[in-house]
Amino acid sequence: MDFKRVKDYFSWLYYQYQIISCCAVLEPWEQSMFNTILLTIFAMVVYTAYVFIPIHIRLAWEFFSKMCGYHSTISN
Repeated sequence: MDFKRVKDYFSWLYYQYQIISCCAVLEPWEQSMFNTILLTIFAMVVYTAYVFIPIHIRLAWEFFSKMCGYHSTISN
């Protein structure tokens, strides 16, 4: 794929992000603050999902396997 096309596509995506989030009407320092807060929230959501989703899947598996009568031979 052509590098210029990829660059144009990412600049178009960034433009869409600015329009949708109304960042285009903010001052540069407000844009920086907004992007920092948004990135921080996104990072916390990804980290929380990474840490807690496997635990919840394991607990749900144990719960439903006990309900269905399936007993795993794997020890914890």
